[in-house]
Amino acid sequence: MGFGDLRAASGLKVLNGFLSERSYIEGYVPSQADVAVFDSLSAAPSADLVHALRWYHHILSYSQRNSLPGVKKPLGQYGPPGLADTTTGSAPSAPKEEEDDDDDIDLFGSDEEEDEEAERLKEERLAQYAAKKSKKPTIIAKSSLLLDVKPWDDETDMKQLEALVRSISMEGLLWGQSKLLPVGYGIQKLQINCVIEDDKVGTDMLEEQITAFEDFVQSMDVAAFNKI
Repeated sequence: MGFGDLRAASGLKVLNGFLSERSYIEGYVPSQADVAVFDSLSAAPSADLVHALRWYHHILSYSQRNSLPGVKKPLGQYGPPGLADTTTGSAPSAPKEEEDDDDDIDLFGSDEEEDEEAERLKEERLAQYAAKKSKKPTIIAKSSLLLDVKPWDDETDMKQLEALVRSISMEGLLWGQSKLLPVGYGIQKLQINCVIEDDKVGTDMLEEQITAFEDFVQSMDVAAFNKI
């Protein structure tokens, strides 16, 4: 497993493809897996790598990244199968310690096994929870939002701006129709509709991720909010 060289364009392209089908490196919430990959990047991905750039700005928004859940592992344990980690400057794997005398106590020797067991239990519990919820019909509260996304000036590529906005993907979010509306002085704003599940997606969360594309977006406002 791996992304190749994450400090090269080829590695960033692999990362972008990997994130086109998921929000995070592992699981459904940000974790130390995201921190490990984030820390290996030398700069933000370019604007054409919309999925990687969306993920980068989202992880960047966490000021206390070390407090995210999970245990950071070597880069070679993340990413698509069939590729190796060749990131230049990444820390080498720690050499295996020689066995000490029988009287010595190895306090950390079972960390990897414990991590694997904890991950297995987590996956089992998630599967059990999903199976339980699938059998019990629930009423999901949803809302329809109409968002106004304003660029900096009339030179902003509005097609690229819309692509960046639509690249934001999370559970409980569905993008709908959009159109460009004049603001003045040749500037247009993007007006885009989306449907959210209220207990999974909030307007603050959307604003944080949309305005993270700071090279394109000046501001975001909620033009209309209706319960479904």
